[in-house]
Amino acid sequence: MRKSLGAALLALAIAGAGAAPAVAAPVNSADSFGKSTDTSSVTSVVNEAVASTTETLGQVLTPKVKAVNFAGTVALSNCSGSVVRFSDSEDNDPALVMSNGHCLETGMPGPGEVVVDRASSRTFSLLNASGSRVATLRASKIAYGTMTDTDVSFYQLTTTYGQIKSSYGINALTMADTHPVAGTAITVASGYWKRLYSCNIDGFAYRLKEGDWTFKDSVRYTSACNTIGGTSGSPVIDQATNKVVAVNNTGNEDGQRCTVNNPCEVDESGNVTVHQGINYAQETYQISACFGVDNKLDLNASGCVLPKP
Repeated sequence: MRKSLGAALLALAIAGAGAAPAVAAPVNSADSFGKSTDTSSVTSVVNEAVASTTETLGQVLTPKVKAVNFAGTVALSNCSGSVVRFSDSEDNDPALVMSNGHCLETGMPGPGEVVVDRASSRTFSLLNASGSRVATLRASKIAYGTMTDTDVSFYQLTTTYGQIKSSYGINALTMADTHPVAGTAITVASGYWKRLYSCNIDGFAYRLKEGDWTFKDSVRYTSACNTIGGTSGSPVIDQATNKVVAVNNTGNEDGQRCTVNNPCEVDESGNVTVHQGINYAQETYQISACFGVDNKLDLNASGCVLPKP
């Protein structure tokens, strides 16, 4: 899991304005978690400037790909996320917000624990293309959440995709339904920080072990995606298709072996590899098989491989 937001803010403060990544810590970070964009605040100005610079550089370096922006991303109180839909979702379906399992307000699920259909009234700040908050969305329930095999959560909202589009002009991000490919140019879009990280898929970890948790077939980024605390739950977007291929969740910070905030890779033969400073995401292409008509979760559906309670 990414480091706590408090630790991330402390590290950024120590690093100073000249260090990368350059993100200003709020004056009162406890009161600023999950706050919407405020163009009158120094924090918001710096965050938006960094996001704009990052996006511009990405377009210069990779001019043939589509420009990824913040439309459809959300900020949680402690993490990032996005409003997502599947290829067969309909406008009158209740919308879904995707984030990490470790971002649930109920706390991190233990190994083997699966949260399903739990009431929730959590709110999310919906962002437009430039990263400004345009609405507050509210959950009706946690549809699904786990940290077993993957690290993902889905909140069902009180509004439909069509209502969000008609009221705010924002489309949900579409989930890809095929396995991501090594070398693909991607962008990690953090609604919490209003920052874009662009890099490539370096490869895949057969098993990613972090503390008591194990994730399967994880996406490994190239080093340019130096994500920080608060980016957990960000959608990982294929720059060529603008579709979501994974959900950002962790990285090895200190070079330790298989500890919390220091995941290690384990191959089919049990060999362990540590990549300090490298970050990871969890694939999402299989998840569409688990949601049916009206976005109803069905863990027994054909092709659904999400862990069951």
